[in-house]
Amino acid sequence: MKPLWRPDPERAAATQLRAFAATASERTGEALSDYAALHAWSVRAPEAFWSLLWEFAGVIGDRGSERVLEDGDRLPGARWFPDARLNFAENLLRRRDEADALVFRGEHGVRRVVSFAELAASVAALAAAMRAAGLAPGDRVAAVMPNVPETVVAMLAVTSLGAIWSSCSPDFGDRGILDRFEQIEPRWLFCADGYRYNGRAFDTLARMPALTAALPSIERTVVVPYLEDPADAAIEALPGGVRYGELIAQESDAELTFQRLPFDHPLYVLFSSGTTGKPKCIVHCAGGGLLKHLEEQRLHVDLRRDERLFYFTTCGWMMWNWLVGGLSSEATLLLYDGSPFQPGPEALFDLAEQERADVFGVSAKFIDSCAKSGIEPARTHDLSRVRSVLSTGSPLVPESFDYIYERVAPHAHLASISGGTDLLGCFVLGDPTAPVYRGEIQAPALGLQVETFGPDGQPVVGEPGELVCSNPFPSVPLGFWGDDDGTRFRAAYFDRYPGVWHHGDWMERTERGGFVIQGRSDAVLNPGGVRIGTAEIYRPVEQLQEVVESIAIGQRWQGDVRIVLFVVLRAGVELDDALRERIRGAIHSGASPRHVPARVLQVPDIPRTRSGKLTELAVRDTVHGRPVANTEALANPEALAHFRDRSELLD
Repeated sequence: MKPLWRPDPERAAATQLRAFAATASERTGEALSDYAALHAWSVRAPEAFWSLLWEFAGVIGDRGSERVLEDGDRLPGARWFPDARLNFAENLLRRRDEADALVFRGEHGVRRVVSFAELAASVAALAAAMRAAGLAPGDRVAAVMPNVPETVVAMLAVTSLGAIWSSCSPDFGDRGILDRFEQIEPRWLFCADGYRYNGRAFDTLARMPALTAALPSIERTVVVPYLEDPADAAIEALPGGVRYGELIAQESDAELTFQRLPFDHPLYVLFSSGTTGKPKCIVHCAGGGLLKHLEEQRLHVDLRRDERLFYFTTCGWMMWNWLVGGLSSEATLLLYDGSPFQPGPEALFDLAEQERADVFGVSAKFIDSCAKSGIEPARTHDLSRVRSVLSTGSPLVPESFDYIYERVAPHAHLASISGGTDLLGCFVLGDPTAPVYRGEIQAPALGLQVETFGPDGQPVVGEPGELVCSNPFPSVPLGFWGDDDGTRFRAAYFDRYPGVWHHGDWMERTERGGFVIQGRSDAVLNPGGVRIGTAEIYRPVEQLQEVVESIAIGQRWQGDVRIVLFVVLRAGVELDDALRERIRGAIHSGASPRHVPARVLQVPDIPRTRSGKLTELAVRDTVHGRPVANTEALANPEALAHFRDRSELLD
């Protein structure tokens, strides 16, 4: 197979990855310029690798003794840099000049710019106000906020004190917010008065009295005006209600200070999607999160000072935390709030052109939607500045690789990346020095022994299996909040293969060393005892112009399992026998006869999580008449009604 893209030699030679490899080669006397050799060294000598990354990336902090890894044979349980002390926010606020730190764009046309100096001053003022109010290391601060500059300021102020940050996007339902924040008992809450999406304004403030009443731990509610300037009475109705601007003004002359704490001091509480029950509260540490972001952004993305980094995300998705981590590379962050298709499908490409994005990050579903809309940004926009396109959220199908190189950015490095909230980063991602092959993620993350396990729990190549990581790494979570003995944490990741992280993705490692992810392993179909990844079905189906999207489940049937496929069709298209046969034929030729569904049914909508992922398990439970554990985790729970009591599933 010929690659779709290959970096020119000069570009590859100038990457930070090559510079890092050269330094590693000098230190070790080994030839590590080849990525495979560098990766092998990084997992064979983890102390040397992560120590060199600390030095190469210029981490600010006190290393303490030379100890890098304690209990390195334990997963979980290994401790990194046990004598070090650092502060996450100090590393993100290392730059304080007048260059752009944050550029915000709203779907309604608003644009705001915050310099590094202004960002530092706002963080200093807010942190001083928090410190004066008694906020201390280990306290939790929650946010229900859109992706605006004030959210970044609040996170940095909180973490500068050693307090713990946790956020939701304002489109979460009340129960979804409470299911998360009730567990961590925050002392402070940040909220905006509202948000905008798809041309509409939504009031958030009206919901806050009931929400804060259900969260008795909240002592102070900080309101950020976004839609308009809210009335005093609306703010005074909240516990300790105060305007964001008032806190900043109170301490406008404050100096920027940082509380340096141990490497494994808690930084964030992130949440699982919660589709099988209450969301798990995943606790990440400051040092691990910092190093993982530096590893990925500096070495795999080649992010540099003064470059402009964009990722379309909300504050309820881990990619927001990843995006903000770009400040540690002294890059400018491009923030966007609203629908990615408002006022039209070109909205984010307008942003990329006008704001001169160097790195342009979106979801796989966004790319698929753009392809189906027929837009050709390479023809209509000047995207010459975009040198890297990142995609995550779900598997990027081969046809989407074609679309990027034919109609979006033929010159760019396309990096499909995958990991998640669980590790605050990626297991598999891009290599800016290597070719991009159609449909493949390029490489395993440096420092992580990523493998595919077959049925016998041994590594396999060229066939699908379970995505695992068999060595400790710094961003392994500290655990789950409230799971004091670690029972639930170990059950989630380590019970299947003791001492090995079992991620729950169904993945194939190719002969070239790349990866193809085929969906979640708990959603794998098993007709006749043959395991089939759902992505193998979605790919040929969604190439049909009549099909907008699809979802497949395994239905219990006559002592076995049969495949049922639900499709959302373009407006005005109805599912008749002829289209059913075209769909089945596409699957037969594009996958295999075993992939062909027993039933193909039309639905108007498909349920998905708030980060845009399809929820096969919720659909499967609904079809089988079982209750869905937590509909608050869904962005559109009403869609489940389309799968309930379908007569076509009874024969």
